[in-house]
Amino acid sequence: MAFEPFIVTAELPADLFAWANGLRQTHFPPERNHLAAHVTLFHALAPSLREELPAVLARLAGEFAPPLAEVTGLMNLGKGTALALASPAMLAIRDEIANLFHGMLTAQDQHKPRLHITIQNKVTPEVARVLQAELGPLLPHRKFAFTGLGLHRYCNPHWEAVGTWSFRGKVIG
Repeated sequence: MAFEPFIVTAELPADLFAWANGLRQTHFPPERNHLAAHVTLFHALAPSLREELPAVLARLAGEFAPPLAEVTGLMNLGKGTALALASPAMLAIRDEIANLFHGMLTAQDQHKPRLHITIQNKVTPEVARVLQAELGPLLPHRKFAFTGLGLHRYCNPHWEAVGTWSFRGKVIG
């Protein structure tokens, strides 16, 4: 059996997903666009966690209220463009998951991520800069709440959905 790591995502509300996915469909090179718009929390968790991961994600989604977030602008990826996101609450949930699997994280997953939704990648830096100059002034700062946690298996280059758990915790305050 091949090494097929797990990917954990923060799930977007339907309206934001549709908008971001539309941008991705428009600006991502079609021959390389194998995925829908998404927010990656972990890029490669070990296949040996296949029993534990769903239980952890279900527990956390049940405990936490939908984390508030905001689209804050564009992120230059060098050879691409992303929607930059801010969400201290989602990063706190991610930290809980990272602490549970400490010692099992890849180098990439040991670092706190810059939350984003990639809408363009694998283009020249010049093409990326043109999109950023076009889209930047039109981009609204948009508040939203993440809806849940998603789990996917990496099946190069596609992802296979394993499950989604909706946030159900109570908002305090």
